[in-house]
Amino acid sequence: MRKITLTLALLLTIGFAATAQQAKSVILIYLDGGPAQTEMFDPKPAAGRNYYGNYKGVCKTNVEGIEIGEKLPLLATMADKYSIIRSMTHGSNAHETGHYAMITGDTSGGAIVYPSFGAVISYMKKDTYKGVLPCYISVTSANSRFNEGGFLGNEYKSFDTGGRPESDEYEVEGIVNKFVNKERLNKRMDLLNNFEGSLNKKELDSLRATNMEFIWGESREVFNLNHEADSVRQRYGNSRIGQSCLVARRLVEAGVPFVNVRTTGWDTHKKHFQKMNSMLPALDKAVSALLADLDAKGLLESTIVLLGGEFGRTPKVLWEAPWNGGRAHYGKTFSYMVAGGGFHGGKVVGATDKTGETVVERPVRPCDLIGTIYLLMGIDPYGTLPHVSEGNLPILPSLLEKKSEGLLYEIIDIKKPSHEK
Repeated sequence: MRKITLTLALLLTIGFAATAQQAKSVILIYLDGGPAQTEMFDPKPAAGRNYYGNYKGVCKTNVEGIEIGEKLPLLATMADKYSIIRSMTHGSNAHETGHYAMITGDTSGGAIVYPSFGAVISYMKKDTYKGVLPCYISVTSANSRFNEGGFLGNEYKSFDTGGRPESDEYEVEGIVNKFVNKERLNKRMDLLNNFEGSLNKKELDSLRATNMEFIWGESREVFNLNHEADSVRQRYGNSRIGQSCLVARRLVEAGVPFVNVRTTGWDTHKKHFQKMNSMLPALDKAVSALLADLDAKGLLESTIVLLGGEFGRTPKVLWEAPWNGGRAHYGKTFSYMVAGGGFHGGKVVGATDKTGETVVERPVRPCDLIGTIYLLMGIDPYGTLPHVSEGNLPILPSLLEKKSEGLLYEIIDIKKPSHEK
């Protein structure tokens, strides 16, 4: 079966039209736990209170005909900068399989553990990325539900910053430690050099020089948010998500290809609306500031910004005890926001029915979205990855299945090749 799939992948690769890379970096704002699409990008005010819950209102955006949730007024003013996918689907209601699907694009159900798309991009850029900072960075931690390096190995997992970007001093794991100043670190290095004596340390010294640059060179200043004006930090919001998005912008400015901004708390089985009263405004402030900042600095054209989680939440509110106004897991249909890096703004892909429970137009599977990101990053979505024992495997096996409707050519400038269905 694997050989048949691989042959198909190779056949599709033949004649693949190489296109100029449009994106240089990706910022994934990952709402771990599963955000409610009905409160964000697919509101259903006419469905009745059992569906809209406490949020009947909507925000009209600056693009005619597009409405989003009432708690996202800042993003509503800039809908021309992003597009909405309202028909994401993978069908899984479990965190583990939902995370795996959205982070790898693999829903084939095979035994092989695929790498996250951040790890794939890190692998593909290993020969061209020359920065001191890691190619793939998570602020403040990566997804912990599976080994995101997959069969590529731990070398391509993300560097997790740890720390609290919203604090006065952002301590970054292994880089910024407020208890160790440069003088103290130099004394430690002198002690280490004396201990090693006259050992042949040419390769070791080279690695150490790189590490020292990483720890105390200019690269560490990327994480120093005190270089930003107070007005800028306030615009993002003094929240974990706000200051994390600001860190992401600074990392992209430094040339880092993939930044994962992971925020938790979106698994709102209970007291959903009470939590959304604070979480959605903070998200609205952070993401709108990020998009505006990237655009003003001329970086939005080369930076893909994604916003979503592992699945959505049940369109129907669970009013009964013990949920008392909560929403459960829902992988049948949910929404994602995409912006920059070659994605068009002001568009809506797909649609759901009047209650938001079923996709009725253009289902988009994880492989369709991730494959489009690969394409914009100059990576062949029908190419292969090396497996230590299985040989070359399709980079996105699910993209080769009949269930996939294919890449999102309707919201990018690249034309659909004739060999694709």
